[in-house]
Amino acid sequence: MTSVNRKTEIISAAIEVFAEIGYFRATTAQVAERAKISQPYIFKFFASKEALLLAALEASWERIIDSFRLVVESASKEQLETDLIKTYEKILASHQNEILLQMQAQTIQEPLIREAMREAFREVRQIVLTAFRKAGIANPEERTLIFLARGMLCNISAALDMPELMEV
Repeated sequence: MTSVNRKTEIISAAIEVFAEIGYFRATTAQVAERAKISQPYIFKFFASKEALLLAALEASWERIIDSFRLVVESASKEQLETDLIKTYEKILASHQNEILLQMQAQTIQEPLIREAMREAFREVRQIVLTAFRKAGIANPEERTLIFLARGMLCNISAALDMPELMEV
């Protein structure tokens, strides 16, 4: 197996373990066990557990950012917001651990983690805001805020298994 594939497997295992038991409780030994490798092998790719978390967060945000960019490139102005919502709902359904990881990371006070989260939120916000402006959506700043707030409510709904939070 190539080192790129192995690194990706380690990140996937970290996302699962961190999402399931929490970043602070999780150990690199648990991540290694999930990835079916030795614990020292993790440190071939990542200098620390925090570096592994940063890589896991980057992978999770990259999925959202790339997916939103595809929607923005292909959606009609009339379907833009609906397509973005459907895309996020699909990500949430198929990659819930990534979203749970992001939710946990919002509470981590380490400067590198906070900055990574801020930058990712800024990028998502900018993609949506720019797309709403280009589409001529009225009050694009407010609609972006509502869109992001709905996304956060989707996260809470999924994390707590409370679909009624999303009933319209």
